Amino acid sequence: MTKTTSNSIATIAEEMTAYRRAMHENPGTAYEENFASDLVAEKLTEWGIPFERGYGKTGIVATIEGDQNSSGKTVGLRADMDALDILEEGAERKPHISKIPGKMHGCGHDGHTATLLGAAKYLNDTRNFNGKVHLIFQPAEEGAKGAQAMIDDGLFDKYPCDSVFALHNWPFEPRGKMVIRPGNFMAASDRFKLVIKGKGGHAALPHNTVDPVIIACQITTCLQSLVSRGVDPIDSAVISVTNINGGTGADNVIPDDVTLLGSVRSFKPATRDFLEEKIETLAGAIADTYGATIEFSYDRVIDPTYNDPALTALCADIARSIVGDDNVNDDVDPCMGGEDFGAMIGAGRPGAYIWVGQSEPDEPDSPHNASVHTPRYDFNDKILPTGIEYFAKIVERSMPKT
Repeated sequence: MTKTTSNSIATIAEEMTAYRRAMHENPGTAYEENFASDLVAEKLTEWGIPFERGYGKTGIVATIEGDQNSSGKTVGLRADMDALDILEEGAERKPHISKIPGKMHGCGHDGHTATLLGAAKYLNDTRNFNGKVHLIFQPAEEGAKGAQAMIDDGLFDKYPCDSVFALHNWPFEPRGKMVIRPGNFMAASDRFKLVIKGKGGHAALPHNTVDPVIIACQITTCLQSLVSRGVDPIDSAVISVTNINGGTGADNVIPDDVTLLGSVRSFKPATRDFLEEKIETLAGAIADTYGATIEFSYDRVIDPTYNDPALTALCADIARSIVGDDNVNDDVDPCMGGEDFGAMIGAGRPGAYIWVGQSEPDEPDSPHNASVHTPRYDFNDKILPTGIEYFAKIVERSMPKT
């Protein structure tokens, strides 16, 4: 028999708000999410939910069985826990500001963790499903490959999931809206480092040098042709050179070397392979023309997030049941931003990822309107009930009782 819960989702969300703000005050970046991990473990213990720690160092996996467990089905729900290296601003708008200077929850992972924790409490109390749900509290989403670290530690070997789901707050949509799409949703995110090794000298005698600054400028400009002339216009890709470092600070010295750092975004595996190969080839050819050499490294950081069409349709229908038909966009444009959740899908688990609007259009100065990864951003606690209900309904709809 299904248990009835004495705690409504609204009441649970109110409790989770306190935990969310505590996590916001005590942020931890990649693999240092000790406060969040300890808080999650404390609450799971209090509620009698079995869990294991140590997946990806600070990650946690908890399991709840439904009132029935004859279906043999399993669902994974994932939340990220890490913060960013940002000096937080806006204490006048959020009294729960970070206590650790230079670190803040600038992407709302504190809210995602609180959402999954609230769903854990609700599902544990109701158990209105037939199967098992694995609650995945992931470290190091922000470019440090936390999802892959959990997988490498045996996440899906011990906790197999038929499907996996995640959500993200979205300050670019108002609160009350939910956004999703089938197929490619968020891009692969890679990074490269390119060191151009020339020959320095006096700025007045450039003919005696192999100037790596000129070469760096040529490479930076020419790399854009790889997208404009090497990638199908119907496809999407981005190459951004984000750092150019060279020189001593003196204006009359040509340096020996210059370092370029950059970001590469793509959706298709073939495009990803093409860009990795051609960036090095093009840079090497340009450098060689001037008599310089290069050192090149390329790191595949985040796999693309591909939303399974059938699961996307399920999620969109659940979203409509929560916020209404007119408030769900299930055909939004893909985003070139990356999401580490893609590694879980890449590990062979079909999944779906959704954005939950959180901005407050009637409050222009609200930190909930600020972009993620900025100093004045803050997660909107008013969307906690939406996220908790969404996660709960995924479990109940994916594994209905007989």
